[in-house]
Amino acid sequence: MLSVRALNTEYQTPKGPPVKAAQDVSFEVPKGKFFTLLGPSGCGKTTTLRSIAGLEKPTSGEIEANGRIVYSSPKNLFVPPNKRNFGMVFQSYAIWPHMTVFSNAAFPLEVRKDKPSRQAIRDKVMQVLSAVQLDHLAEREATRLSGGQQQRLALARALVMEPEILLLDEPLSNLDAKLREAMRFELKRIQRENGLTTIYVTHDQGEALALSHEIAVMSEGRIVQIGAPRDIYNHPRTKFVADFIGTTNFIDGNVKGFDDKAGRYRIDTAVGDMLVQADARFENGAPVSISIRPEDIELSERDLQADGGSNIYRGMIDTTVFLGDFVDVQVKVGNAMLQARSHPSLGAGEDDAITLRINPDKCVAIADESRGRRAA
Repeated sequence: MLSVRALNTEYQTPKGPPVKAAQDVSFEVPKGKFFTLLGPSGCGKTTTLRSIAGLEKPTSGEIEANGRIVYSSPKNLFVPPNKRNFGMVFQSYAIWPHMTVFSNAAFPLEVRKDKPSRQAIRDKVMQVLSAVQLDHLAEREATRLSGGQQQRLALARALVMEPEILLLDEPLSNLDAKLREAMRFELKRIQRENGLTTIYVTHDQGEALALSHEIAVMSEGRIVQIGAPRDIYNHPRTKFVADFIGTTNFIDGNVKGFDDKAGRYRIDTAVGDMLVQADARFENGAPVSISIRPEDIELSERDLQADGGSNIYRGMIDTTVFLGDFVDVQVKVGNAMLQARSHPSLGAGEDDAITLRINPDKCVAIADESRGRRAA
């Protein structure tokens, strides 16, 4: 297991105060799990990863791996990166161009002080190359590999050392979209089959959702929410998390009260009264933002209001965008513009009237700090 406790990392600047790259970062990763640090550029995720690897020396905090402390400011302890037994794959794969696939993967074993026998090296390298499906290319020159194959070779070179923890710093960012999607499945398979404790850094929400057992969303050097992918997506605690993870609609409103019968808050919004769920508690009158995912807005050419129920509104289609297996639809409801995602069979087009139905369980009320903090 990896434990990061109250980690702080600062960079000194020639002029002005130091840059606080990571601030009070704490999380735990159980053995064999895939944990992702997710956030925009400059949020501190790579600094945190490099601190775990030993490539950066934090200002304070502790890092413990499988019961062994590798960094501790209270104990004045810093284990150098070459003695941590962590494997790392960078954004640039750093493949040796003058070597074959086999030689690239074997390099970490060849330079060890306790160098294994030639046969032991060959057995281990071929085993790892087989795991990443490159064993049939062992004698090929590294420069003749595709981008995806180079990525797998970099991964093999990290795995050959049998690392306690695998650290991945945006390893798929240099691949085209189709290959990147294919490599997600490869990474997940390799991680699962080898039981690797993995820390992954990315700004790509799709990668984080697809690969992770747990995600830590970072902003301005801090972790703002940790949770399983579904929890992060369906129950964001802040507007930043809701906006950064996928696509969402925000509707501003004020709390009118709590509906005991429905077990939901009733919110006064620009589209009308709305029943919503919330993880926080709110007082009457509290300003909130309601996050609604496009795929959670049901569109119908039939008047659904006759069916009864909550969160049913009439609107007018403004714009439609056909994307093959679905259609993105912008609908004007009152003074608000909402984006919905519908099946291509939707017959209504631009300027047509449409009915919207939104499940209250899919409407998430979040404290709107920009309009004052009044959450209990």
